[in-house]
Amino acid sequence: MKIPMTLLVLVAAAWSDTYAAPGPTNTAMVDRILLIDSTSAPVAEGKATLIIGALQRTNGVYAGDYKVKVFPYFFKNEKGRLAIVVSDAALAKVSHGKAAVIAGTATTSRKGGKSRHIDATATPIDRNHGTLKLWFTAGERIMIFETAYRFAEERPSGFAAEETVNNIATEFP
Repeated sequence: MKIPMTLLVLVAAAWSDTYAAPGPTNTAMVDRILLIDSTSAPVAEGKATLIIGALQRTNGVYAGDYKVKVFPYFFKNEKGRLAIVVSDAALAKVSHGKAAVIAGTATTSRKGGKSRHIDATATPIDRNHGTLKLWFTAGERIMIFETAYRFAEERPSGFAAEETVNNIATEFP
């Protein structure tokens, strides 16, 4: 009678591991690349386009390159590094279908490296996709961008060298 009971316990343990929901610190979830679609927002007689490269997570921070192109005001274009703090708890919340408020910084690559605070709300559609609303102040104007995000297991091919995820920032003012 001990053998069938032992077998039942082993089968139950294997079944629960196979069908259990992933935990908040699931390594596969934490190590995924974050991809954010390009988006635009109106500016006086033109538009600003936000382009964010693939973001890699290290120590609770998704970091990567960004560009803002302002048409027709090309002299207001900027590029730099984006670092968004996404704690394990916020990542778990999103993976379980709940919206999460996150924040970070964007630091220009211009001389002096001006930093700007960024706020965002991630609203999941499913475990791998969702919408993202992010906003920051540029000059005296609040810029609001609404876009989509998705997680990927690997960095997709076709990203330009300037959109690499090297030199990840992990400290914020």
